[in-house]
Parts: sequence; C-alpha cells; structure tokens
Amino acid sequence: MNSTNDVPKVIYAVASVKSKGGQSLFEAPFPITSESVLNFHSEPELVNSAVNKLSSEGFEVVHVSPITITIAAPPEVYEQVFKTKIIPVEREVQKFDEMTTATFLDTTDTEIAGLIDVSKSPLADVLEGVGIEEPRFRLGAIAKQSELVTKVLTEVEREFMATTQPSAFPPPKSYWHLNVPSDISLGLNADKAHRNQITGRNIKVVMIDSGWYKHPYFIQRGYRFNPVVAGPGATDLEHDESGHGTGESANIFAVAPDVNFTMVKTTLKVVTGNADISTAVQLSPHIISISWGTDLRRKSDITGTGGNPNSVTNLISAANRALAAEIAEAVRQGITVVCSAGNGQMSFPGQHPDVISAGGVYMHADGTFEATPYASGFSSPLFEGRNSPDVCGLVGLPPGARYIMLPVEPNDEIDTQLSGGTHPNGDETRNNDGWAAFSGTSAAAPQLAGICALLKQAFPNLSPVQIREVLKETARDVISGSSSQSTGGHTAAPGVDLATGYGLVDAYAAIEKIRS
Repeated sequence: MNSTNDVPKVIYAVASVKSKGGQSLFEAPFPITSESVLNFHSEPELVNSAVNKLSSEGFEVVHVSPITITIAAPPEVYEQVFKTKIIPVEREVQKFDEMTTATFLDTTDTEIAGLIDVSKSPLADVLEGVGIEEPRFRLGAIAKQSELVTKVLTEVEREFMATTQPSAFPPPKSYWHLNVPSDISLGLNADKAHRNQITGRNIKVVMIDSGWYKHPYFIQRGYRFNPVVAGPGATDLEHDESGHGTGESANIFAVAPDVNFTMVKTTLKVVTGNADISTAVQLSPHIISISWGTDLRRKSDITGTGGNPNSVTNLISAANRALAAEIAEAVRQGITVVCSAGNGQMSFPGQHPDVISAGGVYMHADGTFEATPYASGFSSPLFEGRNSPDVCGLVGLPPGARYIMLPVEPNDEIDTQLSGGTHPNGDETRNNDGWAAFSGTSAAAPQLAGICALLKQAFPNLSPVQIREVLKETARDVISGSSSQSTGGHTAAPGVDLATGYGLVDAYAAIEKIRS
C-alpha cells in the first residue's frame, strides 16, 4: 500500500541509454549475465548526447558507466520531464529477525517496480527507460537503526574520533569468539597458504561499503591500502561513521594479508548501488567484495498502484535490472564478484548467477562446524536452478552473531551500539574503544574475497567461474545445523544442501586442487 511518508527532496535513478542490441535493459529477460551484457552497452556518442540532454533538463549527472547513467534531481523534475507521478510505496522486506516494510519509490505508469516511462519525454530519442534507485541494507550484525540511517556526528564526536587512537590489538574477552587475523586464517585454512608465500600479493581487492578508517590494527600489521574512493554522496573519506566497512575489511586481510586494498565509500542516505559498482569496476580490480543487498524473494506483488487495487507490479525492479547488468559487466571483464547471501534475506545481488554467493558456518571452540541460523540459505525465486549460498565463511549465531572481534573507528555506530551488555546480547566492549564483535554474511563475503585473492596470486589466469568452481569442489562438507528460518530453515546434511551450499571454504585445499 502507499506510504504516508513524503517523497525525498532528491531522487537518485539510473537512466539507460538505448542499447546496442536493440532491446531495452528493462524489457530483456532477467537476469542479464556476463554472457549477454554486451548487448546492453550503448554507443559512446549516444551516451554523450544523453548526458547533455539530461543536464539541460535539470538533472545532475552523478556517474556514467557503459550501461547506465546515474542521475539525481528533485521529484518535480522527474515528473515534469517524464510526464509521470512518483509515489512512495511500502513493501515487505526482511530486516534482521523480522519481516517489516521499507519505503520504495514507484510510478503509476509501468508494471515494473521503479521504472519511469520515457516515451513522452524530450529524451525519448536517447533513453529507453529510467529506474528509480531503491533501499539496500548492509548484511552485518549491527543494530537496526544503523541499517537505515548513517550517523550524523556532533562536533565533539568528530574531535574524539580524530584524536583517539584505539589499541592495535583486540580486547580480551572470556566468551567464545574469533580474533583477526589468526582465528579467521586458521578457520579457513589460509595459514598453510601463507607459509607457501601465497598471501594475495599484487592482487587488487575493492570493497564497496560504509567507508574505511586507518585503524592502528591495519598500520601495525603493515597491510597495503589505498586512499578511500568516494561513491556518490560520500564525504569525510578519512572516517567510517558506521564502522561496518572498516570492521568487515579485516576479514580480507586475515585471509590475504598482502592484497592491495581499496574501499569505495557509500552511504545509505544516498542510494546509488549501480554507480557504486561501476566505480569499483573502473578501478580495475581482480576482486570486488559486496556485503549489502536488497531482500528480493518474489517476482511480483499486488501493490495497488495507480488507483487500481488489483494492479500487479513486477518486483524485479528497474534498479535491480540495471544492478544485474553492472554485476555482469564486472564478471565479463574478468573480475570475481563475491556477495553476501543474506542474514535472513533472500539477498540480491547475492543470488545473481554470476557472483560467488557467501553463506555462513559457525565454528565451535572445539573446531567443529554447523550451519548458522543467522545466515540465509535458499533456492532463488528469481533464477531457475540458482541456489544461494555457493559456499560459506565463518559467521556467528543468533541473536546478533557477535562472533568476530573486529577493528572499528572509536565512537562510530557499531562501536557505540554493540558495546556493553553481556554476550550474546552485547559484545562487552567499551563504546569508544575501537573494537566490536560482529559478523553476519557481511563477514563471509570478504573472507571469500580473500581466498579468491590467494587463488589469483597463485594462478593468475583463473576466471571468475573457475574460482567459484574450485571453491565449491574443495569446500568442507557441513552436516549439522540449519540456515535462517526466514529463508526456509534448511538443514545441513551430507553433500550439497541449501543450508551451506557446498560447505565451508578451504583456502589451502582450493590451491592444492588446482596444483594437482
């Protein structure tokens, strides 16, 4: 049903220039994959013309990729130029352990969610459609409010964050948890690769997340990192107001300590997932790690838009069609893309056929494993034959998956909101010490990305498909536990299953498999 919330003052969207293949990006069979994505590139001259026309009509051109143009403007500009009406709509999504709703923007004149018909506009000669961007959520174990709003820092907090130096070493805690880097490296069997000088050296890994703080943990260990790259709307590049990106990035270094790392900083207040991925691709990395997504569990819904209570909306939205194309373009270029499967969500792009979908396995203190009900496991409702996850990393148990002690910026959202309490309801750290215990499939994705980096160093000619296949072939079978109830509560059993896919990744076994 329609929301009573106001439409935001500025709307972000992706404009698709007429495709070389002759079929609209928004009308093509879904999903667009690495095998078909070239059909949805556009002629450079036409792209330039579209950029000029969009600018002249009052749109800010935020980012240009070979497939889409990310634009921004007040809602009235969209409505005047495209002769449409933009409305807020509440749709069901899974957030944490409950089904709730989020506000999406839609129009009344198309059946595809978020698609603006351009046929009545002065841009009809260059564009085939415009897709309104939609809410996306980070898939780490963090407090509910911080999933939706990026913290606005006070001047006192900014000064504190700028001057406080946290310890380079995690605080000791008596409850069972994992420390980086050693416990992650051992749990994923990466330490054996390190002893053979396979450490990810000269491999470029890009993570798209909330930002990255130069924590003493990273400095002390001599990790290689580049300046943070700004995604659309991102500011304060030396800070990570959330802590999510900083903390989860430690999982990459734990597995592949010599990678060349870059963070693309994003903000949930400015939703530009397509531009964020394209920005990462333009950095020419070997691997991209994505720990966010949207809950996409149905193809269509009766939404009652346009005044018709029985109107059906295709929930494979225009924005997600474009996102699928940007993912496919990355893989077409030989970039391995790793995405979180979800923490109870049927996460997209985690279920895209071209990505490595990362689920969760819990490692006990005695070294035994089980599927964790914090992580998703499902058969995709969108892509026939696509199961998610492919393989798993190390993820904690409910409630909250407070499992891996990770470095964060002092006094940021995660440091503040997860602090104190008694485990498992809190992480028992101070609210300004620059450390927090969390995980989720947000941790699994960068762990897998680190193993991909080891494989690329050892075998530079491996394709994304080959990397995914060897991870599956060498994963350790997990035969106990179950995945999230909200994705079916599937039980782990001998062999491949929906709870953990092929099982827990094994870095050394994957390397040895290719060597043999």
